[in-house]
Amino acid sequence: MVSLKTIAETCGVSTATVSKALNGQKDIGEETRSRIKKAAEELGYFPNAAARALKTRRSYTVGVLFEEEAGRGLTHEYFSGVLDEFKKNVEKRGYDITFLNTFFENRRTSYYEHCRYRDLEGVVIVCADFAEKDVAELMNSDLPVVTIDYVHPNCTAVCSNNIKGMEDLVKYIYELGHRKIAYIHGQEGSLVTRERLTGFYRAAEKLGLEIKDEYILTADYLTASGAAERTRELLGLKDAPTCILYPDDISLIGGRNVITEMGLSIPEDISVAGYDGTRISQMLHPRLTTIRQNTEQIGKEAAEQLIRAIEKPRSTAVEKITIEGVLIPGQSVGSL
Repeated sequence: MVSLKTIAETCGVSTATVSKALNGQKDIGEETRSRIKKAAEELGYFPNAAARALKTRRSYTVGVLFEEEAGRGLTHEYFSGVLDEFKKNVEKRGYDITFLNTFFENRRTSYYEHCRYRDLEGVVIVCADFAEKDVAELMNSDLPVVTIDYVHPNCTAVCSNNIKGMEDLVKYIYELGHRKIAYIHGQEGSLVTRERLTGFYRAAEKLGLEIKDEYILTADYLTASGAAERTRELLGLKDAPTCILYPDDISLIGGRNVITEMGLSIPEDISVAGYDGTRISQMLHPRLTTIRQNTEQIGKEAAEQLIRAIEKPRSTAVEKITIEGVLIPGQSVGSL
């Protein structure tokens, strides 16, 4: 491995001068700095992480908290899209990432303790049970923390515009002539669910649309079985809806299966719409009407906000960053 001493001998300078040049210190000449950097590149010099951490007292490592309840893990298209873009952007800035857990070295620990053990400089919480004690401890700690789709007074949040997304979706369905619109929403209590319900009722209010209580049901996100059961209930009503909205594109598949089993056709007999804009939603036939969330921008913004909080804490304020989604019309909502 090429060392600072090797570069110093090549350039005819001291190792201290090499260190100053490579660390951007200003008390050496520009010509000397350029010559040292060029030699380091030609020799294939790569700084040792442990040595850099010892010198700068920084680890250049951030944590990722990702505890997804549905059991899909990194196969979840929305979260994997956000994480992939987050990873790309922090790596561009010279940071590594490590996933947090509460069990290492054969003992149970908290997320915050794990962060201190690994000397992490900040954390992004992509998905977690925000009511959990360990998660709350992390958000209330002295570490810079950025949350995805969750607002906390101590953390910058990067969120999809769920209210406007749902408003756009309901308005589109209304314009196609539907007046009996049902909504199977995700788990009650989550910020995402609350915001989408707000958007749903806000759109209905603006359009003068009456929503029957029996048209609003609950099923877990990303769970086909729950959505299938709720779909069967809705289609069994005396005054059944003409269009059903689902928590997400994956759970919609459960409803779609029930519709097919009952001998009905989409969108001739019943219209359906999802949320998230996953790739599979555009492979289904008929192609799904949905809201595509901008996972690339969410991940990029989360990375930028976290690194800013780490590197410029005095000029960084806690805020909520809202990222717009896009309506994908599809073919699963018919015109009445």
